[in-house]
Amino acid sequence: MLNGGLDGLATLSNVKSRMVTAENVYGEKGRGGMAEVGEAPQQDVVRIGQPWDSGDAARELGCGWKVRPCIRLPEQSETVIMDVEGPGVIRHIWITVNDKFNRALIVRMFWDDEPTPSVECPLGDFFCNAWQSKPTILALPINVNPTNGMNCYFPMPFRKRARIVVQNMAPEPSSGFFYAISYSLEDVTPDQAAFHAMFRRENPLRYGNDYVMADGIRGRGHYVGAYMGWQQNSSGWWGEGEIKFFMDGDKDFPTLCGTGTEDYFGGAWSFQDNFSAPYLGYPVGQSDGRPGNRHGLYRFHVLDPIHFEQNLKVTMQALGWRSERRYLPLQDDICSVVYWYQAEPHASFPALPDRNGLEII
Repeated sequence: MLNGGLDGLATLSNVKSRMVTAENVYGEKGRGGMAEVGEAPQQDVVRIGQPWDSGDAARELGCGWKVRPCIRLPEQSETVIMDVEGPGVIRHIWITVNDKFNRALIVRMFWDDEPTPSVECPLGDFFCNAWQSKPTILALPINVNPTNGMNCYFPMPFRKRARIVVQNMAPEPSSGFFYAISYSLEDVTPDQAAFHAMFRRENPLRYGNDYVMADGIRGRGHYVGAYMGWQQNSSGWWGEGEIKFFMDGDKDFPTLCGTGTEDYFGGAWSFQDNFSAPYLGYPVGQSDGRPGNRHGLYRFHVLDPIHFEQNLKVTMQALGWRSERRYLPLQDDICSVVYWYQAEPHASFPALPDRNGLEII
């Protein structure tokens, strides 16, 4: 079936549908909703390493009545939420949690027993929310609905194994972590690439430097989008900067060069309003030019992916205005997530900032 289309809905296939949740941690056939009320944990929960919390709301109804709909992520710990064998494709991820943990929870995704993650990103940023503002996102690949219902429709193929781990960096447990990851057991062809996502932040950006959204991507693949969180530290319009794609041996000058920040994200003339559309949006931000304003922007290259054969680097200029109508290189608090597909193996990502370096203050 064409991703995001209706063309193939009537076509039968040999695909098998599965879903992992707290009610069926391995997505096994005929084993959903089997939790019993009480202190004795299910053996599959013990095996995957999750804490046991059956709750007692179903104490009168018993097994089969929403005994374990969510999990608790202990403080400063890692919890496996998916560990299944392939071949297959993750089709949909839904997660919700108290939004105060959006930056404190780190999601890592590993394909086919690789030693380093293909996805490493704070939970909120992955779902286009850097500022804990609970925006509504109406994009096709990422969809966020009231209240903090986070959805991802990027297809994520895996051949041998898919493993997803959530790290809680906070000094307190994150209770009420709900998740549902739908996947299909199906053949993965040699030309299907692996999904990747990388987070970065500079706070503040060094004067005169371009903000680096991604670097060190090596191999063959295609870039499919980006999300940026942007706090301006100077007054006035902040989005004059050009996005640049250095690919396949580019040195000082890129092959692709945009015309301005709001231009790349599909708007024009300083936005002046918020919007959320299927492929691009500016759902968070104010256009009054005040220092301290926080902005959120996304663009997904679903219909226009950017292809690279050897390597890719992506930068965005942080550029505003100063007196006498001169450009001002900005020193803003900027973070980003870049999404792409590539043939494995991938290069290791730069180390994430520590908890203080991630904190929104």
